[in-house]
Amino acid sequence: MRKATASSAVPDWELRLVGLIVVTLVAFGIVAVYGASSIWAVQSDEPGTLFARRQIGGALVGIVVLLVATRIDYHVWQRNAWLILGSVVLVLIIPLLPFTESISAERNGARRWVGVAPLVLQPSEFAKFAVVVWTAMLAAKKGTGIRSFKRGVLPFIVILVPVSLLILLEPDLSTASLTILLAAIVLFTAGARIGHFLVVALVALPFAWQWVASEHYRLQRMMSFLSPGEDLAEASWQINQSLIGFGSGRLFGLGFGQGLQKLGYLPYAYSDFIFSTIGEEWGFVGVTLIVLLYAVFIIVGLRIARAARDSFGMLLATGLTALIGLTALLHMAVTISLVPATGLSLPFVSYGRSNLLVSLFAVGVLINIGSHSARRRARS
Repeated sequence: MRKATASSAVPDWELRLVGLIVVTLVAFGIVAVYGASSIWAVQSDEPGTLFARRQIGGALVGIVVLLVATRIDYHVWQRNAWLILGSVVLVLIIPLLPFTESISAERNGARRWVGVAPLVLQPSEFAKFAVVVWTAMLAAKKGTGIRSFKRGVLPFIVILVPVSLLILLEPDLSTASLTILLAAIVLFTAGARIGHFLVVALVALPFAWQWVASEHYRLQRMMSFLSPGEDLAEASWQINQSLIGFGSGRLFGLGFGQGLQKLGYLPYAYSDFIFSTIGEEWGFVGVTLIVLLYAVFIIVGLRIARAARDSFGMLLATGLTALIGLTALLHMAVTISLVPATGLSLPFVSYGRSNLLVSLFAVGVLINIGSHSARRRARS
């Protein structure tokens, strides 16, 4: 793994650019959430600003968390990686226990949340950050030993499979899959062999298919993805309504608040399918600008990783960039039917305070990694 040099350090203005992009996406997300959720809230006898106010509260806390994270030396996460992962695992177990209904109520057939209103968090969101930190720590520690399956990849499988199973049992297949993908990206960056990934994937494929086939709704989603346009009244309803939203938006969109798909046609228009809502109300121009913002974020994030002063910083920055970039890419891909429907949020934009807090915290850590390389350049 390449070590950074002073000349490769990320300049301060790029770190400020990351902050500007994030603040822009968060602000736009609040506006988009309000536009997509106000009618649904009113129909539920709630104030039209309900979801927007909740998102604003999460954003304010998240910005404070981001600023704090920028001031904490990122090596703190390296020293406490096992503690962080262990703590998250314990919290992941809470919703699965039969006597915790009072703090882990079931919603839409799933038990993914822990807490008492108004403080309710989704542990699986924090698991993504914990897995990235832990994987980066252990991969940096192993060094070139990561290229060995027995001493390199296997120990990660032993730990990550149980963590993913806890998320699956909630059930949350999309987050469990994303968590594994994030760990794989960190390991690949560290130098793990691609052949080892292929072997693990081939072994896991039958189990993954069995999990999908074990529930009718999962199988329906997969079949509707493989046969788009059929069974409009059931499995493929969401994705077809999403595509209708994009088509209706055309170049400049219908205008803020003027979208029709959120009027009972497109489920979760303010969260899982908010990118489709943006496409309908802001058009191709709005969608393109959002994509460009994420693209610039990813580019700068990878530059921060390249300039990191040590292996852990490089791997952690890569994983955190993927945590934001890959999630955004998958969310967008779902809304235009490039991958099967999942429940992934659009970072900084979709409604969801747990995802917003984790995303902003990850950005704070990423900026801290970049600031270390910048200070190193200044000293040089």
